Amino acid sequence: MLEDFHDVAWLAKTRAEGDVNAWLARLPYARHIGIDAIPDPDGEGVLYRLAPAPHNIGNVLLPALHGGVVAAFMETAGSLDLMLATREPRLPRIIDFSIDYLRTARVVDTYARCRLLREGRRMANVQVEAWQGAETEPVATARLHFALGEPEGQSA
Repeated sequence: MLEDFHDVAWLAKTRAEGDVNAWLARLPYARHIGIDAIPDPDGEGVLYRLAPAPHNIGNVLLPALHGGVVAAFMETAGSLDLMLATREPRLPRIIDFSIDYLRTARVVDTYARCRLLREGRRMANVQVEAWQGAETEPVATARLHFALGEPEGQSA
């Protein structure tokens, strides 16, 4: 499964096709919590969706999603979106992840949109917003900093 991410030909092919779901299918935790990718109806790119599932509940009294599930969803979305958005196929390594929880995340469909803020030679910054219902009312925002691997065929 994860060895596919080191297969440059497979990674380049799925990236060119924009097949983020092929990547998600090879990430056991992403499958377990219920992440999938859908075309962004507002333009180019991808929206990420976290399907509601009983095993993702952190507070059964409300009920509300576990904060760690929300964070994992946003981290996965940011990482995969960066892999899709970089100038060349590269495997990012996360350096820092910062999340702000803004509202209770209910057990309903949760969506995330990612924005590449900066891609340098060795680092990249991504912003992720997650919402339920209305995009103007996010449940959480996150900032991710990544170290970027060398593009295939280049050495340091």
